[in-house]
Amino acid sequence: MAGFPTHPGEVTPDWLNVQLEAAGALHGARVTAVEWQAIGTGQVGDSARFHLTYDRKTSAPETLAGKFPAADPTSRGTAAAFGLYAKEVGFYRDLAPQLSVRVPKVFTAEIAEDGVEFILLFEDLGPARGGNQLDSCSLADAREAMRQAAALHAPSWENQAIIGTPWLHAREGQVEQVKALYKNAQIIFRERYADSLEPEYMAVCEQLNEAADLWFGRDGSPKCLLHGDFRLDNMLFDVQGGKEPIAVLDWQTVAVGNALTDIGYFLGTGIGNALRERHEDELLELYCTEMSARGVPLNPEAIWDDYAVGALHGISTAVFSAAYVERTRRGDANFLSMARGGCALALAHGSLAKLAA
Repeated sequence: MAGFPTHPGEVTPDWLNVQLEAAGALHGARVTAVEWQAIGTGQVGDSARFHLTYDRKTSAPETLAGKFPAADPTSRGTAAAFGLYAKEVGFYRDLAPQLSVRVPKVFTAEIAEDGVEFILLFEDLGPARGGNQLDSCSLADAREAMRQAAALHAPSWENQAIIGTPWLHAREGQVEQVKALYKNAQIIFRERYADSLEPEYMAVCEQLNEAADLWFGRDGSPKCLLHGDFRLDNMLFDVQGGKEPIAVLDWQTVAVGNALTDIGYFLGTGIGNALRERHEDELLELYCTEMSARGVPLNPEAIWDDYAVGALHGISTAVFSAAYVERTRRGDANFLSMARGGCALALAHGSLAKLAA
């Protein structure tokens, strides 16, 4: 037993009272009942919203959000193998307080020694508008995402107090493990989507597979903290009924690397090719302006090659995830969308040639 709830149905009023009291959020009241409902479409973790009943009128939260291990054994196994749950718990415990990026306030962050059983208990950011990668987004939403990217990258830019955190770095042999698994992932991806993905895009996926030794384990200097899955499905807009413009969720893939990996990923796989083609220059200029204002001077010309190479992260993520997480209809649509956007950017800007340079 983990010693804490690892499924929404295990969360009790007594347990919530302990957590909220420790966080100073009960204000003299007591939780007397709790109900829950599933939320979100995550494939590596399951999320729920909790509705709380108190013994008196109170300013304590009426609802909370929680995150738990995925019910699907394939997704759980992948998360455990790559420490994804431990990374997200560690992010909220150790790193979020040092950053400017808007994330949910966390009341509880616990993980068992096996790295599988965990719970995160958050403030509920609803009502909010969930980002949807399949629908792209408005230019205004994309601008807010660029601002949040800078709020993540700038405070951690070559900041050893953050990027030197031991658990952020791949364990010995992990890069070689990923390379080996990726070969099989590309086989699965090709077999599954050969009739769905445009041939010119599948060719880019094949070429990236052939360049796996250059891509995985590549030195991403200068270094900062990366979200690693910086796309619309991991963002909320018009948070708490429009009180705030955006919050960024799902930090299981947090890592250290070149900031433009997140940017190439977002503009390539995150928002769709049509919006990227129309507003690429403007969004890159905005990102550089935001970073410069936060003390990291950047300009579009200086970041261009890293941005183009960063788009490859979306392709490799789509290929790898398709093979090693639970397969769903929406997941298939997501992975195809990610591959299309990333491959389109890679073809437009010569990403594979820049990787090999």
